[in-house]
Amino acid sequence: MLLPDIRTFLAVASAGSLSAAARQLDVIPMQVSRRIAALEEDLGVRLFHRTTRSVTLTAEGEAFIPYARSMADAEAGARAELNPSPGKASGVLRMTAPSGFGQSVVLPMLPALLEANPDLRIDLDLSDRQVDIVGQGLDVALRIAPLEDSELVAKKIAPNPRLICAAPAYLKKHGRPTLVSELDHHACIRLGAVKQWPLVVDGALIRKRVDAYVTTTSVEAARTAAVQGLGLAQLTYWDVFRQLADNSLVEVHLQDASMEDLSVWAVTPSRRYVPNRVNVFLGALQGQIAELGQSYGRPS
Repeated sequence: MLLPDIRTFLAVASAGSLSAAARQLDVIPMQVSRRIAALEEDLGVRLFHRTTRSVTLTAEGEAFIPYARSMADAEAGARAELNPSPGKASGVLRMTAPSGFGQSVVLPMLPALLEANPDLRIDLDLSDRQVDIVGQGLDVALRIAPLEDSELVAKKIAPNPRLICAAPAYLKKHGRPTLVSELDHHACIRLGAVKQWPLVVDGALIRKRVDAYVTTTSVEAARTAAVQGLGLAQLTYWDVFRQLADNSLVEVHLQDASMEDLSVWAVTPSRRYVPNRVNVFLGALQGQIAELGQSYGRPS
């Protein structure tokens, strides 16, 4: 397989047509068609369904995408490693992040990142589900949930402990719980179908069942509901740091329990051939978190 053929395949898959891919690659459409035909002959499979009006991926083409991206990224990583000035990032950074963290931390940093790296493009999936980064052909995933054992490579970016918080108006009206048992008498805001909150009691992680007045799958919705005084919410520091700073939310401390220590992790498919755009992004993210920590305070 030739790398120009692989890059052409990725361009057609992204653009959805041979002519659009040709414009993107600055070649004639006939050259694109020949490269795709050569790649299909080399692989022994048909990668695209072609009609006079459209080009769509076959099942084999869909399956080949992550491998093609891996090979293209390996070449880009090698060039970046040998480049005497590798500070600039280029290409498409494909990533996923939890919705709350993405909205509060990642999105605000993108204007400065893109201005400093004009050849960089961002493909960002904000989702609280764990995405298969290898199968989806992603460069990096930011994760906050406890990491499961896998062959993926994880790098700790920053601490991000869980905390219980509520609006001052709610606490003034309903009182502030100080013991785990007192949570039974409070309205709680629950994320998803999980009916229990993780708490650390006597050094052991327990699951405390809470009575949900509001249940939502969205971190942003849970935060908004808490600010509106609808109950107690258990979120993470980087989900609510701005609200803690402006006092629209206050942290609730329990005397007989502490919160689970979580962290923000950057997960990549491999230690080898990490594209320069990933390293540039992660460096910018760490700088962003350090700057926010100075402005808003650091999680304890």
